[in-house]
Amino acid sequence: MARRSLPLLKHLLSSSSSSATPTLRRSVTYMPRPGDGEPRPVTLIPGDGIGPLVTNAVEQVMEAMHAPVYFEKYEVHGDMMRVPSEVMESIKKNKVCLKGGLTTPMGGGVSSLNLQLRKELDLYASLVNCFNLQGLPTRHQNVDIVVIRENTEGEYAGLEHEVVPGVVESLKVITKFCSERIAKYAFEYAYLNNRKKVTAVHKANIMKLADGLFLESCREVATKYPGIKYNEIIVDNCCMQLVSKPEQFDVMVTPNLYGNLVANTAAGIAGGSGVMPGGNVGADHAIFEQGASAGNVGNEKLLEQKTANPVAVLLSSAMMLRHLQFPSFADRLETAVKQVISEGRYRTKDLGGSSTTQEVVDAVIGALD
Repeated sequence: MARRSLPLLKHLLSSSSSSATPTLRRSVTYMPRPGDGEPRPVTLIPGDGIGPLVTNAVEQVMEAMHAPVYFEKYEVHGDMMRVPSEVMESIKKNKVCLKGGLTTPMGGGVSSLNLQLRKELDLYASLVNCFNLQGLPTRHQNVDIVVIRENTEGEYAGLEHEVVPGVVESLKVITKFCSERIAKYAFEYAYLNNRKKVTAVHKANIMKLADGLFLESCREVATKYPGIKYNEIIVDNCCMQLVSKPEQFDVMVTPNLYGNLVANTAAGIAGGSGVMPGGNVGADHAIFEQGASAGNVGNEKLLEQKTANPVAVLLSSAMMLRHLQFPSFADRLETAVKQVISEGRYRTKDLGGSSTTQEVVDAVIGALD
């Protein structure tokens, strides 16, 4: 820890002494408490597929910035039966985790480790920020959507059984408690981030009891935030509106399954899964990872050619820095990533370029102020 704080001190001293070069800096950011600058431990799960490649990009950039974090790295893979106990202990101790993608088995008896993490740590809110990046051409402009999804129940509760051979029953669970707390999180997020509107996504015209309960909870919470506009939209109409006029949406709050679909749709509109940051948060813990899960862990070709896009995980790590109350480091990282995208010289194939992961990382490091 001491080795990392020394280069950080040198960096701060050199920044303060270079008064000859005019820079645009805020005169006041926030008043830290004594000791807030101490390096913080973060659990790192590189994951499967391209996960180790893109999380290594974060490690390199954090080192280059002399960011006050250090990683406790653990090998976890999606085909494991459970998340190892030492990994859970590390996350519970550190309260913050950065994660690459974990393979989700199709069928069979192995459950998703992503769901296990969310349930055991009660990471009830998933947040994905889908927005246009300057210089990256997309069909729609002025897109800046935050999708906040309930993360612990709904169709993803995993309550399934075979009634008789050839007949499977899957239970969708919606509770007042979980619906209220995700609605409160969405409105609180909007309030704290100067957002103007919250849209509840539902299918209450068909699922009158389950989605009706979700809507009832959102309406009750909305009355406590009169300064924020509230509206509702049926999920199928929501998908159509997303691909035709996405700029109408601001903050969206959804049950579990709908949120997964809506977030990936919004990500595709704004530039693709490779550039959208996200995270999962509860009262005590948070896990940051690529926001849109399309492709899950990438394909073998990306891994062989080392051309995976690290932008989404880099922006997710900036969210993590802000969560850890290191806003200046988060600003520096976000500014550098956006500069590289805007200049357009270094982009991976999914963004229309031919750069490798490492070339993008080197460009981001070079753009750090």
